[in-house]
Amino acid sequence: MAHISLRRRGVLFVLSSPSGAGKSTIARRLLASDDHLRMSVSATTRPPRPGEVDGVDYHFVDLEHFREKVSNHEFLEWAHVFNHRYGSPKQPIDEMLDAGLDVLFDIDWQGAQQLYQTCGGDVVRVFVLPPSMEELEDRLRKRATDSDEVITGRMQRASAEVSHWDGYDYVLINDDIDRCFTDVRHILEAERLKRSRQTGLIGFIRKLTTPGH
Repeated sequence: MAHISLRRRGVLFVLSSPSGAGKSTIARRLLASDDHLRMSVSATTRPPRPGEVDGVDYHFVDLEHFREKVSNHEFLEWAHVFNHRYGSPKQPIDEMLDAGLDVLFDIDWQGAQQLYQTCGGDVVRVFVLPPSMEELEDRLRKRATDSDEVITGRMQRASAEVSHWDGYDYVLINDDIDRCFTDVRHILEAERLKRSRQTGLIGFIRKLTTPGH
């Protein structure tokens, strides 16, 4: 018997964590393992890092253009992070949802809060915690991409970010990357099945309960 696939609304799936807690690794694995998920590519005013590609990693824009986009309401959310601005462009997200895809967001608690205020029940917020602050600092130092000053700033910001854990639907501790990734994938799969997202369910129920069908 053929599988019955009902229409549903797309999931806006938010992954947040302090820098170094494993969010980017989980996001990459999730995208590689799921054909129905696409990444929301943020616009940012920060300069590209070596190896980053415009339009793939970020949409790199200057401050004037970013402000113009904010004025024109072109972002679903935007925030100040580390003296730069980041925002999620609305148009490509709408296009992905219209194509029946779910959208993954790599944003902080400010962005997650704005997105939830804008899009409500379609937003699923997952926060990934490190097993300890000592482990987090150790991971940042092993990456060898930041100066001591930058790492100190990231650790201070991490403490502030962790305090917003209760603004999320799910909170996971990444003490094992494979297990944490599996938990994130199960959350996405379960959220897709929620009755409130099954827009085709009412029509299917009518067919089931109508004589002659």
